[in-house]
Amino acid sequence: MQQVKNSTQPRKLYRFHGGIHLPDNKKQSIGLAVEKARLPQQLIIPLSQHMGEPAEVLVKVGDHVLKGEIIGKPQGYISAPVHAPTSGVVTAVEARPVPHPSGLPAQCIIIDSDGEDRWCELPEKISDYSAQEPALLRERIRNAGIVGLGGAAFPTSVKTNPGPDTPIHTLVINGAECEPYITCDDMLMRQQAEQVLTGAAILRHIIGADSCLIAIEDNKPEAIAAMGAAVTAAGMVWAEVVSIPTRYPSGGEKQLIKILTGEEIPSGGIPSQIGFVCHNVGTAAAVADAVLEGKPLISRYVTLTGSGISNPCNLEVLIGTPANELIEQAGGYTATVEKLILGGPMMGFTLESDAVPITKAANCLLATDSTESPSSGVALACIRCGRCAEACPVSLLPQQMYWYSRAKDLEKTQQYNLFDCIECGCCSHVCPSHIPLVQYFRFAKTESWAKERETKASDRARARSEARTARQERIKAERKALQAKKKAALAKKKAAEKEGGSDPKKAAIEAAKARAAKKKTQMAQEGVEPGNTENLTDTQQKAIDEVDSRRGEVAAEMRKDEEATDSSEQKGL
Repeated sequence: MQQVKNSTQPRKLYRFHGGIHLPDNKKQSIGLAVEKARLPQQLIIPLSQHMGEPAEVLVKVGDHVLKGEIIGKPQGYISAPVHAPTSGVVTAVEARPVPHPSGLPAQCIIIDSDGEDRWCELPEKISDYSAQEPALLRERIRNAGIVGLGGAAFPTSVKTNPGPDTPIHTLVINGAECEPYITCDDMLMRQQAEQVLTGAAILRHIIGADSCLIAIEDNKPEAIAAMGAAVTAAGMVWAEVVSIPTRYPSGGEKQLIKILTGEEIPSGGIPSQIGFVCHNVGTAAAVADAVLEGKPLISRYVTLTGSGISNPCNLEVLIGTPANELIEQAGGYTATVEKLILGGPMMGFTLESDAVPITKAANCLLATDSTESPSSGVALACIRCGRCAEACPVSLLPQQMYWYSRAKDLEKTQQYNLFDCIECGCCSHVCPSHIPLVQYFRFAKTESWAKERETKASDRARARSEARTARQERIKAERKALQAKKKAALAKKKAAEKEGGSDPKKAAIEAAKARAAKKKTQMAQEGVEPGNTENLTDTQQKAIDEVDSRRGEVAAEMRKDEEATDSSEQKGL
């Protein structure tokens, strides 16, 4: 692996299209050091906390589990296991409310804590990761249930396996955290800079990258200083901490790579296509825990903030902890609270209940008052001002996509690159008509996915029907050919008989009989007995003699009967 040195010159940065400046509101929650949240009495662990197939339940009600034990195994390649966050007893496996924009419940494992917080036996620690094969480290990461902690929750083991034909030259560690209010990544970099850097080193070893860029927005000077000091102390010359301008949404993968290198990911593509892999700082820290300590992902940093919470802070929270218990630990709600949002104000969504659990993707609980989340009012007609297009960081045309989404013309929305939309909310934020543009785009994406699934199901059904029809036609043709063959043979036989000829089969049988009779006669003339009675053993000869004796007895009895019958007839009886 080629080593690269930190440049003494400031790195040239680039600007992506669009984006907006927002009040960051981050000071509210960074006044205190991160503490561990209290152990809850009950934990709710959803089986689907990641992109891909949900995990399969491995426990049943009444089972006692230990901290770190796998309670749900992955199904398929794009999936991740879930682990018990603490020791206790499984009291239910049922559908519970979960943090999801749909508001629908999902299957969860409920664990009542025994208060001991006792670990299970963990995998062996790997201290020298550089001596290990990448495949082994990927398997460790997969078994630890690590997914992207920046919000997407894509399985990290999959992301670290771009394939042998996809060379990666740069690892990007994302510490931008561009959403207002959220500070958990900032605090993580301040307090666990070495852990983040070690995770980055492991990820770099796995993907074979030459260099690593750690990108942090310039509104986090403490985090930049901490990460820079960690890089210097570790002597990792291949790593470079880069301070980037604060501009939303610079934390998006495509926007971050554009800022750092000027390169653009093609429409519909992913970073690995141009040699980049991007991971969140929280993901890097979790990778270090999994490899060096053997610990699975059972906790994460969560920001509790907003004017609706009495004591904004950051807490290290066990996955599955109910949100209302965390809010209580942060001093509870204020009298002015109006809305509870999971995530930031731009990309988060409103929770219907605070009884939902914290999942791997949950980075922030934002309780707002009327000034922080004012009602957008009734949406007015689009005035075609074009401000949405100016703000779009992906250079899309939100106005056109809005019209076609509203008309349910899904093909047209895709022609305008609907699936390149990162749902950052910039277009909705700047719209003077208060049109919820992102909601329309989410609707269009959902409908497009549903239509695609229906199309695939229809294609599979049609393929099965065509295969069945072809098979029936083939069998029918084979039967028809066999019947024609038999019919032709019968006709040929009848024609031969009609012409005075003999049946070839019957003639062959008669000829065989004639040959056998001729041979028998010849052997009799020569005094040769049939071959199957030659060289008999004593046992065989004895058996034959017994049979001949019985035959003689039977023949004698038959002659006596015949003589008795003849005598009776002569006597006129």
